[in-house]
Amino acid sequence: MIDNLQFNVAQLMKDPVGSYRYVDVAADLEELVPDIELAEGAGPSSIEGRVRLMRTNQGILAQGTVSGETEVACARCLAPVPVDIEAEVEEVFVPTIDMATGRSIKPEEEDEALWIDEHHILDLTEVLRQDVLLELPVHVLCKEDCRGLCPECGTNLNEASCDCKPDIDPRWSSLTDLLKN
Repeated sequence: MIDNLQFNVAQLMKDPVGSYRYVDVAADLEELVPDIELAEGAGPSSIEGRVRLMRTNQGILAQGTVSGETEVACARCLAPVPVDIEAEVEEVFVPTIDMATGRSIKPEEEDEALWIDEHHILDLTEVLRQDVLLELPVHVLCKEDCRGLCPECGTNLNEASCDCKPDIDPRWSSLTDLLKN
C-alpha cells in the first residue's frame, strides 16, 4: 500500500508556475513508520489524505492533510489505546534534472528526501514518516489513573489485584523498623 506515495511530476514541471494537481495518498502505518510500537493485536492501521502538488519557481510545493487511526500500547499496562493521527504536509520538492536541457543539476536543498529524482518522481514517503512521527503522542495512557502492571507477577492492576509483596532493599531495612515503632 505504501506504493502510492510516489508521483511522476514530469508534466507538472513543464506546466507554468501556479499549475497544480491533487493526488490521493494512503499508506500502511507499520510500513511507513516501522519503529512505531502498535498495541498487541492491533488491526491494520493506515493514513489517508489528499495532497495538492503545485508548480513553483523552485520546484513542487506539496500541501495537504493526512489522517488515520491506530492503536498504541498504554505506557503503564500495555492495553490498546486508540489514537487519532492528523498530520499536515507542507514541503517544497526540488528537481535534480533541468526540464529544459535534460541535464543533471545539484539542488541547493541538502535534504535528499526533498529531491525529485532523475525520473521526475516525487516521493512523499520520508516527509510523511516524519510528519506522522511528530503527531504521535510520546506517552499514551489508557486512563489518567492507570495502575499499570505488577512488577513481580505481571498482573494488570486495573483488572485485578495480586498478593505480591514488594521486595524491600536491605539498605532501607532500618527505615522499615522506624515505621513499625
